[in-house]
Amino acid sequence: MKTNIAVLGAQWGDEGKGKIVDMLTPHFAAVARYQGGHNAGHTVYVNGKKFVLHLIPSGILHPGVTCLIGNGVVIDPHALFAEVEELARGGITVDGRLKISEKAHIILPYHRELDVLSEARRGERKIGTTSRGIGPAYEDKIGRRGIRVCDLLGDRTALADEVRENVSARNRMIIDSTLDWKPVFEQVVAFGERMKPWVADVSLCLHAMMADGKAVMFEGAQATLLDIDHGTYPFVTSSNASIGGVCTGLGVPARAIGGVLGVAKAYTTRVGEGPLPTELSGALADRLRESGQEYGASTGRPRRCGWYDAVVVRYSARVNGLDAVALTKLDVLDDLPEVLICTGYKTSAGTITEFPADLRILSGAEPVYERMPGWSSPTKGVTEFDRLPAEAQRYVKRLEDVTGVDCAIVSTGSDRRETIIKKGSAVERWLSN
Repeated sequence: MKTNIAVLGAQWGDEGKGKIVDMLTPHFAAVARYQGGHNAGHTVYVNGKKFVLHLIPSGILHPGVTCLIGNGVVIDPHALFAEVEELARGGITVDGRLKISEKAHIILPYHRELDVLSEARRGERKIGTTSRGIGPAYEDKIGRRGIRVCDLLGDRTALADEVRENVSARNRMIIDSTLDWKPVFEQVVAFGERMKPWVADVSLCLHAMMADGKAVMFEGAQATLLDIDHGTYPFVTSSNASIGGVCTGLGVPARAIGGVLGVAKAYTTRVGEGPLPTELSGALADRLRESGQEYGASTGRPRRCGWYDAVVVRYSARVNGLDAVALTKLDVLDDLPEVLICTGYKTSAGTITEFPADLRILSGAEPVYERMPGWSSPTKGVTEFDRLPAEAQRYVKRLEDVTGVDCAIVSTGSDRRETIIKKGSAVERWLSN
């Protein structure tokens, strides 16, 4: 029986999930995205060519692989169509391979405006969102006033009523707003017509594939520390990026998940506001940012950089039940005289080794670091673990010790070929089934 696996972020996102999903895709019949919106950006390099994917699963770059967007995803049709067109220019066609859940919610034009307004009202307490309407679309979903893909294809009179009511409510929220509902209605009808060939019951599709013995990879966006329930609230995204989102966002049971692979960088980054206990500044932060090209794939915003935080990854391992970790961007640490690992935080109440729910505990907290020697010979492009510099091997093994999870994959460059799959690891077993 082939193994279905989930691939998700174990830090604050931007860990390189796109590359890992792309690399593993040939072993799976389908890749299914279960949450988030086009604020996610998965960057994949194939033979030197760069692809940036926001909504469509990274597996789309492989011919014959079915890619599914689940009901847990909120979809901006403009962004979806632009992505399809960009892929077409790169020689990648989605026809017959892309399926979109009929239950997925739609991001409408006023959602973006509400996102900007909400962020502005927060002032100094801003979240640092991408202002792309993701949060307001999820708010409408939870408030039971959202518009789903199936609504675009159903009764036009009912759809007109929903759009009129939503636009009227939006006009009451924004001073001097007089948005006309009719153009919005005409726009969403056009969206539905264009999306119609891709619309499907994604849950039914997945169950049929798995019943037929085909393996599925479940792809997450963002990461555990951005999860609405388990992340650094309120500095989080609006969906469940952790393992539970697979079931709710795709309509599959927990038993369908045969393995969980967390993706973590060999250091730590985050975009936007909120805590980052190991954050660096000055020349060293600039060195990591430039060497790792740490700029948002969706927004271009520079990422905040810090040392590897084992407290964070250990927390992700517990929340998600990680079976293995894919460690990315090890090569970014090449040539540093030493590398540091955070194993706890010194707080006013003493040293803690588990990630706290109350972020005020982290205010003024000081990371507890282990220092290890760096390596002078490069890891870039190495494809066998035993060929890594001895100091790099010791660093990876120490990360395994302090997080309690095997680093089954080690990435040594941006291209899919620059990757190590450790012999005897959980990933090797999954792929051999």
